[in-house]
Amino acid sequence: MINSTSKIRFIANILTYSFIKNISLFAYHSKVKEFKDLNVENSVTTCIHGVHTAPKKIGPIASKIIPAVGYSFPDLDSAVDTVSGKVNGNFYGRYGNPTTQTLQSKIASLEHGEASLGVSSGMAAISSALLMFLQNDDHVICTKDVYGGSYKFLTNIAHRYGITTDFVDCTDISAVERSIRRNTKVLYIETPSNPCLTILDIQMLSELAHSYGVKVIVDNTFMTPILQCPLDLGADIVVHSATKYLNGHGDVIAGFIVGDAESIDMMNKKMVGDLGQVQNAWDSFLIDRGLKTLGVRMKQHCQSSMKLAEFLEQHPCIERVYYPGLTSHPQHLLAKKQMKDMGGIVSFELKGGYEEARRFINALKMAMISFSLGDPETLVQHPATMTHASVPLEEKLKCNITDSLVRISIGLEDTKDIILDIEQALSKV
Repeated sequence: MINSTSKIRFIANILTYSFIKNISLFAYHSKVKEFKDLNVENSVTTCIHGVHTAPKKIGPIASKIIPAVGYSFPDLDSAVDTVSGKVNGNFYGRYGNPTTQTLQSKIASLEHGEASLGVSSGMAAISSALLMFLQNDDHVICTKDVYGGSYKFLTNIAHRYGITTDFVDCTDISAVERSIRRNTKVLYIETPSNPCLTILDIQMLSELAHSYGVKVIVDNTFMTPILQCPLDLGADIVVHSATKYLNGHGDVIAGFIVGDAESIDMMNKKMVGDLGQVQNAWDSFLIDRGLKTLGVRMKQHCQSSMKLAEFLEQHPCIERVYYPGLTSHPQHLLAKKQMKDMGGIVSFELKGGYEEARRFINALKMAMISFSLGDPETLVQHPATMTHASVPLEEKLKCNITDSLVRISIGLEDTKDIILDIEQALSKV
């Protein structure tokens, strides 16, 4: 039997618990409101906190990994309504995943888009974005100096389905306009381009394309939304290889498409889901983790790249340096206007040819030979025989992709160590 003192103590404990719980809930909701009221605009902050992540202040800080393929429903009607789109919700892993969806919101916010879609690779992003707006007998205008994988897709797979492509010098606005046909549906560009870092005027090209009803798709992989937001400059769709800087650790293959909500929703339903290009939960988790350091990583990449470019420009073994931060770059002023910084890629031509490039690359001690970029390690590659090996020689030469061209993805090592390695390798040429 409980005596009166015990009853009083019991009631007091309940009231105390209730009071503390209500105070905690009040504090929680105050923090949510406080975070939203901040109206965070800085992309570095968004990389860390996402869009509406105040609950993380009193809950798990790391993102949740939900690897589920299937989802259960309380009744058949609920399942039917979800798969039909009548109500929002996940029904099968190929069409959506909670971990990926959280990351998609963050990527969309970073790129100032309405929505984004995580896919299985950069090429999945590029191909899905292009095919969403194209069909048999349509025409594409593509910048002439484009990633080898994009070139291969447009000239091989897209061509097999009756889609034609003209590769145009997109620094020449009049040349772009002359290339527009009645069936032109997409203008596809990279800026900076891979590998010679040509800078294109996104705003001017978008205005021209839209005046003819042409969609503009921009590959923003080299810049990331930390340094450039093409949607703000008029582009319709942005694509990324998240394999590179967004993840930044060389352990994920993934991509993103960003744009208006309607286009992204249709790509998810009609392209990515049906073709099986979905991004898995574990990769999404790793990318989200990598994003938290994107701001500081890009700052270091840019600082080291600028110093290396200045060093190379003065070296007697170097014929030409491609880096938009240099005043010698033909689009330097446009780069300063359009970009917040100049990126982490430096390309250059050695005096000589393939043999000189081979000797230089083989003499590197710290930098690694690799097809990829955007990793913590400094990575070097020979575009003519590696990333652009599938591009015909005539087309390569139009884009200054010569046998003496070398592309370096500047890593996060100490800048002096990077330059010392490059310097000692050049002494072997």
